[in-house]
Amino acid sequence: MTVTGLLIIMGGVFVYNRMQTSLFPEITFPKIKIIADAGLQPVNKMMVTVTKPLENVIKQVPDLKYVRSSTSRGSCEISAFMDWKANIDLSQQRIESKINQIKTELPPDVQITVEKMNPSILPVIGYTLESHNLTPIELKLLANYVIKPYLSQVEGVSEIRVIGGKTKEYWLTLDSRKMSQLAITPDILSNALAQTNFIKSNGYLADYRFLYLTVTDATVHSIDDIRHIVISNNGKRIILLQDLAMVTVEEAVEFTRINANGREGILIAVIKQPNANLVDLSAGVLKKIDGLQHLLPKGVTLQPYYVQADFVNDSIKGVRESLWIGVLLAIFVAVLFLRSWKASTTILITLPVTLSLTLLVLYASGYTFNIMTLGAIAAAIGLIIDDAIVVVEQIHRTHEEFPEEPTRTLLQKAISYLFPAMLGSSISTIVIFIPFELMSGVAGAYFKVMTNTMIITLLCSFLVTWIILPVIYLLLTRKTRPNSKKHGMPPHGVKNQRWVAFFIRRSYLSILIMVILAGSIAFILPKLETGFLPEMDEGSIVFDYKSPPGTSLDETDRILREVEKIIAKVPEVEAYSRRTGTEMGFFITEPNKGDYLIQLKKSRTRTTEEVISDIRQQVESTQPALQIDFGQVIGDMLGDLMTSVQPIEIKVFGDNREKLQDLSRQVAKSVSDIKGTADVFDGIVIAGPSVDIEPDYSSLAQFGLTPANLQFQLQTFLEGNVVGNLLEKEQLSSIRLVYPGSRRLSVSDIAKIQIFLPDGKLKPITQLASVKINPGEAEIQRENGQSMGVVSCRLENRDLGTVIREIQDHLKKEVVLPQGYHIEYGGAFAGQQQSFSELLIILILSSLLVFGVILFLFNDFRVAFLIIVIAVLGISGSYLALYLTQTPLNVGSYTGLIMIVGIIGENAIFTFLQFKESLRAKSVDDSIVYAISTRLRPKLMTAFGAIIALLPLALGIGAGAHLHQPLAIAVIGGLVIALPLLLIVLPSMLRLLYHQPEKTILTS
Repeated sequence: MTVTGLLIIMGGVFVYNRMQTSLFPEITFPKIKIIADAGLQPVNKMMVTVTKPLENVIKQVPDLKYVRSSTSRGSCEISAFMDWKANIDLSQQRIESKINQIKTELPPDVQITVEKMNPSILPVIGYTLESHNLTPIELKLLANYVIKPYLSQVEGVSEIRVIGGKTKEYWLTLDSRKMSQLAITPDILSNALAQTNFIKSNGYLADYRFLYLTVTDATVHSIDDIRHIVISNNGKRIILLQDLAMVTVEEAVEFTRINANGREGILIAVIKQPNANLVDLSAGVLKKIDGLQHLLPKGVTLQPYYVQADFVNDSIKGVRESLWIGVLLAIFVAVLFLRSWKASTTILITLPVTLSLTLLVLYASGYTFNIMTLGAIAAAIGLIIDDAIVVVEQIHRTHEEFPEEPTRTLLQKAISYLFPAMLGSSISTIVIFIPFELMSGVAGAYFKVMTNTMIITLLCSFLVTWIILPVIYLLLTRKTRPNSKKHGMPPHGVKNQRWVAFFIRRSYLSILIMVILAGSIAFILPKLETGFLPEMDEGSIVFDYKSPPGTSLDETDRILREVEKIIAKVPEVEAYSRRTGTEMGFFITEPNKGDYLIQLKKSRTRTTEEVISDIRQQVESTQPALQIDFGQVIGDMLGDLMTSVQPIEIKVFGDNREKLQDLSRQVAKSVSDIKGTADVFDGIVIAGPSVDIEPDYSSLAQFGLTPANLQFQLQTFLEGNVVGNLLEKEQLSSIRLVYPGSRRLSVSDIAKIQIFLPDGKLKPITQLASVKINPGEAEIQRENGQSMGVVSCRLENRDLGTVIREIQDHLKKEVVLPQGYHIEYGGAFAGQQQSFSELLIILILSSLLVFGVILFLFNDFRVAFLIIVIAVLGISGSYLALYLTQTPLNVGSYTGLIMIVGIIGENAIFTFLQFKESLRAKSVDDSIVYAISTRLRPKLMTAFGAIIALLPLALGIGAGAHLHQPLAIAVIGGLVIALPLLLIVLPSMLRLLYHQPEKTILTS
């Protein structure tokens, strides 16, 4: 066994250095997003021609729970939420297959992208690339052709995403006067360019044992080649492109703007592969960056603005430190009570063996080091120490009672005596986690990893305590000499505690305690703050913004420059980056939308939420036109992967869009008046205004034009038409037809556009088409095919449950819903309600399982019922601790409640076993006094040991400890109340169950 223990420790050290590290377990979220882009179709037409057909085929996919869509002008975003048990890769393939089946029924130019939503779609590392001497085009070329391939070599990198900069294009700025004189129309010019600048195969040629591929290479390789392209040759004159247009190198027109720390630049985002080790990937990227700095031109800087691995390392380090601090404190408790270095050293050695065996099993099971697995081990430390303390204390006490007995005999006697109770108590603690398999949703996905880790840890603890601990104790025992008996310690038995007799004779006190605890549950539970998932202070902020509909990119940028002055003055801000016209996630983004990623300093006096409140207040007061929304990176990431980013989402269902908008405004106004709500949004998204150009078909036919000719010429005037590419230095640069001043056109200038007729003459567009200006249209939100309005908000310094209750009360009084309309609540609240209902079932099932174990062990229904009642009453301590510390009742703290039932049941088993054994030779009262007196020291040791082991987590020491703080507080509160329940209530109730005339009560 000694060799086995050493091998286990060596194996644990080996896998400790090999296990992957990540913030959360690698969970595949059951959400698939479909984005369709169909140009600039009106919302109503987009809904009929694209959104509804896509929704209908997606609904046919197996394992689908529900479909949610958002339809805007020319685009739609559909989220398909699958069952958590579904194979998400297979579901994605099925959705893509269904979409392909109806491709011919959709508009011909629609582009559809299907992505499964998982944490790997979002950046884990971000760098800003800046330069004082390179142009935006040169900087983007550097990013794409030097930095991107260099960083792509790092193992675990899925994609290096380059955001920002300017794309190089060759602009052919047309001279309409010369074109008209030479009778060259844009169609002729486009056809001429299409018939050159190509490379095509002519076939193979065999000649003397060799096979040759013949190729016609008509590509252009430089700006001079473009200028000398022949447009027309009528036998009298050769017309070159340079005769009709000026060829220049320009920056492509892009409706995005990137800003880093107040300066324009480029963002380099690193996307990791699923299941890649985040910490190793981050270290690999950092090493590459150090080497890359020597390759960059002078004046170019590459600085990090977001490194998720830093927070992961801090979180894992925090939980790990909490774990080891708890272990050391618990060992100190053992030393204090036992006053035996041999017993304390046995516990000290047993713990690393247990932890090493746990790591081996976790590694073999495919688990990683993450905040859930490490948190589970840290939370289970108290139970691990509990097992070790019970066995060591029994051995130590047996040695005190029989000091002359050989150690080997004492060990056999102690283990044989404890084994039935050890087995029953371990099973009763383990079975409470089995019902967690019923839990669904994101909470179930993460917390099942935690409870499974606890099961593995407790099983390993039982095996090590039962098999290896006695061997360790025996090895630490000095061999006694044959004549050493006379020098041994005098035997001394257990000292009976007089106060036990006092309480067991006054059972009404125990009944009163039970009534008070039951009443406290009924009194405190409605007053508890409630939440969903435990929150963490990540030290990073996501700041989403939206300027008024139709706001130009330049005007949005001007507003945001003012916002950045506010951000720059916040002392806690270390760095920030801004995206306009694009976002970090997978979304449809207009030029008036975007987000900031703000990284805070590690050493700061204010929390992230306090900094958010400060920035929010300043931005709202100085930029009232800007719609804003704040969150933290990982919280927002989980929101993107689930249903909603916002904690509170109020969905108003109905069939009339105008009425839904009116109701949404009423709901948003009512919600805004409630204390604790922030970033309230009525869900009405208006796309910017549009200019509709409707062709006059008879006029077009009269002059020999088609609507396609008209559209091509209009696009050349406005955006420009790409008519080819130029290959140079492993990159393709677009060749674009444009007209002079296309970047400076106004709405009124559209009516002045001259359209080429087939003979080269020009006609005003007003003679060929009508020009109309349309106001913006609102997006259409739907869920399962039903229209809805979605009002959302975040929380500020209040808990989820209280705010939701006030919202529900306000809406009942202030918003009158017409017939056929109804309200549903989504966001984190919906997840909370689902999880709480599941956790209540889990609590009941866990209690029944513990009851079943005790009933099987002792075959006494009355005793099993008594113990389970006492165990459930222990929850009152958890509620009281949560109430006093103002900690919300959430999934984490609810898990702590369920753990308390198993812990108290486990301790009660040892007490009743001692009582039952004593009852063979003593009276009921004497047996109860002896059982409590005997179990007093181990009970106090295990209670104080578990409390102190959980104390670092309860105090939130370290970044990652905040996630498990509610659980630790709930367990500590339950353990405190468990002492009077086990030492006063349980013996009094046992006396009532086994009451018989007594002869004497031991008082010595």
